[in-house]
Amino acid sequence: MSSSDDDSQQRFALGFLFALIALVISAVVGTVVVKRVGASGAAKPAATAVASSAPAAPAAAAVADEASVRVENGVVKFYFATAKADLAGGANEALADVVKGVAEGKKAVVSGFHDATGDAALNAELAKQRAFAVRDALKALGVAEDKIELKKPEETTASGSNAEARRVEVALGAL
Repeated sequence: MSSSDDDSQQRFALGFLFALIALVISAVVGTVVVKRVGASGAAKPAATAVASSAPAAPAAAAVADEASVRVENGVVKFYFATAKADLAGGANEALADVVKGVAEGKKAVVSGFHDATGDAALNAELAKQRAFAVRDALKALGVAEDKIELKKPEETTASGSNAEARRVEVALGAL
């Protein structure tokens, strides 16, 4: 009878283990689905903010995990959603002063930043892709490629929030 008690205990332990594994998998899948549905913006409108050079609210508070663009003190700041390189709506309007400055003999200096989470090499590549997306937008607005300088910033990560760090800045510089 001792042998059947051992078998019974083993079956119970295995059943319990399988139930626990199924519960953990369900929780992980549920969390991923909730995050993806929330991140897709199905119920949220896209946040696009274009501000003048007037003082703005703290950028970290204004930037969520969505693409947006802001103009602060003459610098156009493109913010990107996690793992994305898509420009926010309003990019052309935000770049209007940069295009005008280039037409007056200046150059557009483009710098890409990234957050400190994840693989550093992949983040650097994503920051580069984001800078290329901004460069392409400038070219589409008629700015010659030789008037655009892609500049690697001295520090690629920002000290603010991760959402603040995922950005590309465009400023006017001397030729």
